Amino acid sequence: MLKAAINFLSFPLYSFSLFIVLFVLAMKRMDIVGTKKFGLGLLIGTLVIFFWMVSDPIFFSIISLPDNIPIIILNALVFWSTWYALYKGHQNDLRIEAGEPPIEGTPENREKVWAWPNLVYTELFCIIACTIFLTVWAIFFKAPLEEPANPTWAPNPAKAPWYFLGLQEMLVYFDPWMAGVVLPGIIVVGLIAIPFIDVNPKGNGYYTFKERKFAIASFLFGWLALWVYLIQVGTFLRGPNWTFYGPFEFWDFHKVVAENNVNLSEYFWIKGLNMGLPKNIFIREIVGIILTAAYCIVLPIWATKKWGMDLLARMGAPRYYLLVFLILGMMSLPLKMYLRWFFVLKYIVAMPEFELNL
Repeated sequence: MLKAAINFLSFPLYSFSLFIVLFVLAMKRMDIVGTKKFGLGLLIGTLVIFFWMVSDPIFFSIISLPDNIPIIILNALVFWSTWYALYKGHQNDLRIEAGEPPIEGTPENREKVWAWPNLVYTELFCIIACTIFLTVWAIFFKAPLEEPANPTWAPNPAKAPWYFLGLQEMLVYFDPWMAGVVLPGIIVVGLIAIPFIDVNPKGNGYYTFKERKFAIASFLFGWLALWVYLIQVGTFLRGPNWTFYGPFEFWDFHKVVAENNVNLSEYFWIKGLNMGLPKNIFIREIVGIILTAAYCIVLPIWATKKWGMDLLARMGAPRYYLLVFLILGMMSLPLKMYLRWFFVLKYIVAMPEFELNL
């Protein structure tokens, strides 16, 4: 019964929604999350649940694949380092509230040391440790090599390398040029633009959360909810034919999921007005074009007047509107995901004549 419930909750609609709820609670209750007790309790609870799940032969067969073992290690490192940074930020926030300098600003921590030998020795030991680790790894785990390429046979499921599985999962919700070109381009541009957008001097050289709530929360949402989560789904929960499988569900190659994705224009003209699609492309897609324009133009203007005037004055128009563009691009992913889950919506604007599908 418990495994069946976990399989049910693992479906992207429920697991993603639960992830967002937990993320919002974590950002709001940093007084709890940023403590050693919470970190220790999270570690113990995660280990207990993980070893219980490993006892299931189906789950073990999935995570024990040579391709998946490194991802388990990466998951542990990502979530541990994220919690540790939040913990250090919370500790500094408490010190700042008490009128004390952050830990990194105390005299003993501001002392400078020479790169040689202090830094070089540390790097040397890290190189030796990594070499030993990789050697032992190569001895005990076989390389996930397959047979020579065969044009008459393709693996099922055909999965990209783990670092591209987030993009491959986006293909479920977006047209290939959006999931493979536009959204990754926005990610790259956003990462490059962060130093030029974020000119707040607070938090430079020391951990903090309260002084950088918006910056930290928005980055972590994009990193954890919209990237790390999608990698987990693509790695552990997508099986043959890219069909969803729960963590305790057998990967049956004959599993069939009936999905009839519908474009917004079909909803409006065929289901709503009970008539055929207009022959004119722009009239056919007028509803999607209006909604897209409202999302990209009207919504930012309204949000700026309601909440963003102070931010606009502090940042200046160029940096502010670049930030708005990046946030709109980031939020288009969860918005499209929920539209697919609730309304089996394929495209808001479907113009295959111009290879433009949104």
